[in-house]
Amino acid sequence: MIALNPEPLLAAFLVGLLGGTHCFGMCGGIVGALSSGLSLELQTSRWRLVAAQLAYNGGRISSYVFAGVLLGLFGQQLGEAGLLQGFPLGRMIGGVVMILFGIYLAGWWQSLLWLEKAGAHLWKHIEPFGRRYIPVRSAGQAFLLGLVWGWLPCGMVYAVLALALASGSGAEGGLLMLAFGLGTLPALLSIGLAYNTLNRFIRDPRIRMLAGIIVIVMGILMLLANPSGHGHHSHPL
Repeated sequence: MIALNPEPLLAAFLVGLLGGTHCFGMCGGIVGALSSGLSLELQTSRWRLVAAQLAYNGGRISSYVFAGVLLGLFGQQLGEAGLLQGFPLGRMIGGVVMILFGIYLAGWWQSLLWLEKAGAHLWKHIEPFGRRYIPVRSAGQAFLLGLVWGWLPCGMVYAVLALALASGSGAEGGLLMLAFGLGTLPALLSIGLAYNTLNRFIRDPRIRMLAGIIVIVMGILMLLANPSGHGHHSHPL
């Protein structure tokens, strides 16, 4: 049985939580479009509207978890094949991507823009699948649309997927993405309820800078971590 290390899970959750500034700019318009794409019946019922929003996000997080499991299993295969000869490549990649995302989040340099552009090529083929569920008439449809939304190119998602790769475990990779997804929930669920207030707060450069610095520090700590302190994997990356 794998003993899960709580520190990476906390880091993934904090990236999702602190990345609310990024979520607002990246997904604010999408959340608005999804809400306007709801059927009139859902829009006029407060509880059904909330259920649809939760279903959207449930689908989105499910896609994150699936991607995390795949990356974790890939990392596990690299470790078991002995290709890295004990070098913690996954952890190094995770730390570097976290630092780059922190710089991106703070607004100092568009360091992960190339990754988002690369993901956009895949998104062109995935996005049309979501159109068949619009207008959304049920929470089930909202969940399926959320599954598609979860593959939207996003530097923040890629940063945490690097952590999933570093975990060297399908189970932990999935849990990392679950923790990250839960961290993004407050921002994305609140966007439609308090858009103007959040807009003033989140677009404050000081807030973005503080969030970016915290993520950079987490990336540096990952790079400096002692590999021997992560002995719960038989083949650490």
